[in-house]
Amino acid sequence: MFELTKEENEVLRSQNVTLEQGKYSKYLPFAFSEHGILQLSNVLKSKRAVEVSIKIIDVFVELRTMALSNADLRIEIEKVKKKVDNQDKNIEVIFRYFDELLQQQEKPRKQIGYKIPDKKK
Repeated sequence: MFELTKEENEVLRSQNVTLEQGKYSKYLPFAFSEHGILQLSNVLKSKRAVEVSIKIIDVFVELRTMALSNADLRIEIEKVKKKVDNQDKNIEVIFRYFDELLQQQEKPRKQIGYKIPDKKK
């Protein structure tokens, strides 16, 4: 069990709809970690206490699973983002080459070969 900091308490309060009752409390609330809940369930022997602690542990497991899957998802998104960024750069290079080719084609080319005299003279 540990005591929440003022910042943690404010975040907790802002995430939950709470009554004004605890707004000006003198003391910060205490919370249990996942391991603390497990230890508490070993101390409390009532059937209801055990059921509640098991449900809380299940919630911790779900939260951990969600956090890990979100982390994996973030990593995959970052990989895709890097690929897209690289593709954008490659596409820019291709368009620059196209522009250079178009500029080269606009310049008049010097004729090569034999010049045929105009016979109309």
